[in-house]
Amino acid sequence: MLRKLYNWTMSLAQTKQAPVALGAVSFTESSFFPIPPDILLIPMVVAKPKSWLYYATLCTIMSVAGAFLGYYIGALLFQTVGQPILDFYGAEHSFERFKQWYDKWGGWGILLAAVTPFPYKVLTIFSGSVGFDLISFTIVSIIGRGLRFFTVSALLYKFGPPIREFIEKRLGLMFFLFCFLLIGGFIAIKYII
Repeated sequence: MLRKLYNWTMSLAQTKQAPVALGAVSFTESSFFPIPPDILLIPMVVAKPKSWLYYATLCTIMSVAGAFLGYYIGALLFQTVGQPILDFYGAEHSFERFKQWYDKWGGWGILLAAVTPFPYKVLTIFSGSVGFDLISFTIVSIIGRGLRFFTVSALLYKFGPPIREFIEKRLGLMFFLFCFLLIGGFIAIKYII
């Protein structure tokens, strides 16, 4: 089954609709959607390595645009939309810890979340709810998301064939690592922040 899913994703990565799907996932992941865009970005760059710069740029732009949606959910719709989203991610009881964390780390914390598998949408919503400076938020989001997506894409472009071969030979391990990182990000919400 894992092999069929991988083959389907690789075939999707080569379609004309792939960039639209990548943009949509990048946008929604920064504000509410649980699955990171890497699930599409990686096979798309592996399938079309010469498009790595385009895909990384698309991912970054749409992710930052989605971060603004998350920010405004926190700023204007926190009680009706933001709080249920934070509840879904298990961050409903972390508000005071988030405030202390922001006081200590500020933009550095947002940058860290933008680069790592930490669910970025939690910090975009929280940033809006506490009125974090929008200019700083924008700068940190562009740097963090750009660093993440351009690094992944550039590495896949440079080392694509060996990486593709490695992934294809070890699909089970790669799936496990992806799930581990994804779940680890959610766990970080409860214990780190």
